[in-house]
Formats: sequence, structure tokens, C-alpha cells
Amino acid sequence: MSGSSAIDDAGGTEVVEQRDVVVVGAGPAGTAAAIELARAGVDAVVLDRATFPRDKICGDGLTTSALRQLDHLGLDPRAVPSWQEVSDCWISSPSGVTLGFPLPEGQGTFAVVARRVELDAALVDLARASGAELREDCRVVGVEETDDRVRVRTDDGVIEARWCIAADGMWSTVRKHLGLGVPGYRGDWHAFRQYFRKVSPAAARSIHVRFEADLLPGYFWSFPLPDGGANVGFGIQRGAKVEVGDMGPLWQDLLARPWARELLGPDAEPEGPHRAWPIPARIDGLPLTGRRTLFVGDAAAACDTLTGEGIGQALQTGRLAAAAVADTGSSDAAATYAAHATADLVADHRMSELLVRAMRHRKGARTAIRVAGATAWTRRNFARWLFEDYPRAVVLTPRRWRRGVLSSPGAYVPA
Repeated sequence: MSGSSAIDDAGGTEVVEQRDVVVVGAGPAGTAAAIELARAGVDAVVLDRATFPRDKICGDGLTTSALRQLDHLGLDPRAVPSWQEVSDCWISSPSGVTLGFPLPEGQGTFAVVARRVELDAALVDLARASGAELREDCRVVGVEETDDRVRVRTDDGVIEARWCIAADGMWSTVRKHLGLGVPGYRGDWHAFRQYFRKVSPAAARSIHVRFEADLLPGYFWSFPLPDGGANVGFGIQRGAKVEVGDMGPLWQDLLARPWARELLGPDAEPEGPHRAWPIPARIDGLPLTGRRTLFVGDAAAACDTLTGEGIGQALQTGRLAAAAVADTGSSDAAATYAAHATADLVADHRMSELLVRAMRHRKGARTAIRVAGATAWTRRNFARWLFEDYPRAVVLTPRRWRRGVLSSPGAYVPA
């Protein structure tokens, strides 16, 4: 770190801190970038307006893709107290037909549920242990770009860097200050979550997903947590059958339905209040970069539009951005990052969009589940596809074909 003097607009002198990279946001995308930058020996600083641990409203599910990213980063599951491996997923169609979709056993970890408050805190600790500098309770109040620098003004001073990695969420402050936001954007999906304790053995052990006719193309979920708990909620597409403002009353109606009462069990009780949040899922519809800024995670609207999953995409884009700026031979990290993120994510996003169209109607959802559950082979491979064991559009993208792409081991394979 180094500082230099500059004349401010009022004619005084301010200290401008010089860094190679400034990362804004310390969620999964920002910490993944910070870990990779620190290990590459890049001088970077991470800023976040929160203090950790802090909760993040989320379904808490980790797909195979997300787990492989965490495994690569070196996250120890023991650092996340609520880490719970799951091997069974039960999916119900709008007509009430329920089928089991098992994940492989003995080949590593393919699905995990972990509270975000603990996962994000563990990633922050890992980033610091890797040598990254992280400043909490630090708010960004201005961002300016030139051809060769980016200036980030915070409530604690000014930082100039060669590059900025913006990992500051759907309503990215960095994007707003650079004039790259979408006026009136409120997310493509909305989700609703509540923690429960004392749930039934079935809810405490397995993942349950139900496609109700009035939620399509959205769905209800119950994800198990340790000690008899569960993360329970539902997601809806903005502009579909349910208005966002009606989610509260709908939640009470869903919990009162017989299948929900049976799933959660007679002793289930809320652990805390319900919470709602928007999900950005339009990675092909927003600029991925500015002149000296790379947008990652929710700031890049990188969530999967089929399931609402965003942790794997956040980790992936954070690592891609770090790799682009760590390459000192690259004269334009922004173009490198945009090309790699587009190649890795946009085809899968568009495949998910096509599937969402089919799931908007009861017949489409019923047919999709029937086809997926036709045989033991389809059930096993559908589970792997649903949990992003391999890319959504791998069949349509030959450049990603390789031996064993459909049968790779999971994450955290025992040595």
C-alpha cells in the first residue's frame, strides 16, 4: 500500500491511497476474487459496508458447481457449523406426484445446505488467511474511471487502483456511480425465506421441491439444516402469476396447505421472521465491465434463471475477474473477463430461459418431471444436472465436451 497527495476540489490536500485492485463487496464473489488475487501476489483491498458475520437472505443451497469452487479456494467445511451434506432430492409436480432424485454417493459431495451468515463469514476468514486486506464498515460514496485508473471514494478516504472488481450486489453502488445501471430494475425473480426448527425427519434429512400451479414457473422448497431445522421458502418470477406484493399472504396460504403441514410436521415452528429478496438473472442483459471495472456475482446479474441459484456463479465470476486482472501481461483485463464470463455463463443462462418458458404452465412442469423421472438413469442424471454438476447447456456447447463430463466426481473427494 502507498499513499500520494493530491489537490481536492476545495483546494486542500487529500491523501489518495494507491492499490493495484480494489474489490467492492465481501460476499462470495468478492472474497473469491480476493483469495485468488492474494495468492497471485496482487496488491488488493476489499471493502464492504457491513461488518461480519452478517446474514444474507438466501435459500442456503450449495450446488455441485458451487462446492467445486469452494473446494478449489480451500474452504474447510468444518469452518461452517451448519454445513449439511444432502444426497436425496424429492420433487413434486403440480398434480402432487412426487419422485425421488438421488445424487451419487461415495464420489464426493454434490449438494450441501449451509447458512449464509456462516458461509460468508468463513469465506471472509479464508480471504484474510490468504493474505487479503478487508475493511469492514466501509461505504463507497463515489467511483470514477479514466483510461488507466479507477478512483473509489469511500467514507474513509480515496483509493486509486488499476482495476476495480465490483461485487456489491444487485443494486451495485459502483454500477450506479458509473452510470451503467438499469433504471427501475427490481430483479427478475423474487424469493421468500423463513427458518424453521423441529421439522419432520423427512424435512430434516432431504431436499424437497414442489411446483405448485399458482407459483409456476417458481417453486416451493424445503432445505434441511442440522439439529432438526430447515430453510423453507418459495420463489416467483417477476411478472408471472403472483405479484411480488402478494408474497406475504401467499406464504401463509402455502404453509397451511396439507402437503406443507405434512412435510414440516406437527411440531415445526418458525425460528425467526420471514424475509424476501430479489434475484438478478440477466447476465446477457447488463454490461459486464466498465473501462476499468469488472462486475461479478449479483452485480453482474449472474444468477441461474431456472433455480435462482447464485453462489456458484458468484464464486465463478469472482475467480474469473481475479484471473483477468492478475495477468500482468493483459493490457485489457476488462475485455478478457467479459469474454470468459460470456463463454462460461451466457449459453447456460439462455438454456435456462428456454426451460423456464416450459415451466410456466402446469402441463409443461408435469411433463418435465415425468420425463426426468422416467428411469433410474434419468432420475440420477437429472439430479446431477439440476445441481449444476455440469453446465446447463453442455450438450449444445461442444467446446466444453470432454471425457467424463457427465460423470465427474463431486467436490471434497476424500484423499
